[in-house]
Amino acid sequence: MNAEPTPTTTTTTTASPGAAPIPRPAHRRHVRVAADDPYTRGTERGGQLRDGIPAAIEAYDRLFALGGVSPAQVREDAERALDAIDRFRPGARAEIEGIAHGAGVDVWRVAALNARTEILARSTVVPPGECTTVVRIRDVDAGDNPSAAGVFGVQTWDWHVELTDGWHTLESRGGARGFVGLTENGILAKIGVNSAGLALHFNILGHVRDGIGGVPVHVLAAVVLGEAGGVDEAVDIVRSAPLGSSGSFALFGEAGGALLDLSPVGVFEARAEHGYLLRTNHFLTAVPAADEKSWLYQPDSGERREFVRARLADAKPPETAADLVGLLVTGPGEPPVTCVPDPGLPLGRRWASLATVTLDPATRTANVLDGTPADAARGPWRTLTAR
Repeated sequence: MNAEPTPTTTTTTTASPGAAPIPRPAHRRHVRVAADDPYTRGTERGGQLRDGIPAAIEAYDRLFALGGVSPAQVREDAERALDAIDRFRPGARAEIEGIAHGAGVDVWRVAALNARTEILARSTVVPPGECTTVVRIRDVDAGDNPSAAGVFGVQTWDWHVELTDGWHTLESRGGARGFVGLTENGILAKIGVNSAGLALHFNILGHVRDGIGGVPVHVLAAVVLGEAGGVDEAVDIVRSAPLGSSGSFALFGEAGGALLDLSPVGVFEARAEHGYLLRTNHFLTAVPAADEKSWLYQPDSGERREFVRARLADAKPPETAADLVGLLVTGPGEPPVTCVPDPGLPLGRRWASLATVTLDPATRTANVLDGTPADAARGPWRTLTAR
């Protein structure tokens, strides 16, 4: 299948008055793959990203090196991650191998992209990005009608501004479940919804034991989206995975959801609050929080969460996912829920909200904005449906 044309021009967006403009592709790449065989799906994807994957490798090489991870260590980590993936889901390894073949790069290079969170956990210089997620679920205890519409979510995906060109939207079909969403070049999955109506929002967390040795969290997201028929099944898949690093999956369907703390010391479920699953970048359960890398995110993560929590308390109950987007718009003097880069900071510390994503499990729809929540009114949004 043919990918959309590689952009030759860029546009710039500014999240708030006085903020640094963020150069963005004029035409965000969209990748479609459809094959029963995972290696073939990977080959199709890699072929469509022959220019994007080498650029992603180069960007992450710079971040790995900045964090003090040598090229030899990156390769060793990538190969260990690939072995863990193979033990957990051989089909996921086959798809990574297919991506490498299609893109014309070494397999370990694509494995390193999929394990970038785990490899970067070695660094004390390059902190992870920051994201904010809100999922509206039915709160029967608070009087919500169990049959009423209203299970949907929104998140910002905040990451290094150097990766602005390094992501695409995706339709993947041919596995047990088709799914759509957003991911980075060469990485199996990140944020999305599948054909069974299972939606997944993804945030990174930090634990002192984070590292290589388990299934990379991005690969686990792909397995969940490609297999799970509902929230309970998704939770079971997550609990079955040996984990070497931390993250959060907000998993939800038409009937409700689960907010999970993922960590090397276990998987723990956080409670909904007043009909919402609300996540920034710190653990919400006691066991992993006891050994959290709190210096990575605090006080920022707590301030962002409390800021959005107060907004939710004051706001009219949302009727659609689009109603949640405005709650994530922030400006000068407010916690950086809408994240804009500071051009004066060095590589590894220039954060930006690279995308805003809403998920609606009832319609199996992901809406992806190539921009911050502040850009919502002027777009461009891309609507994807998993059927």
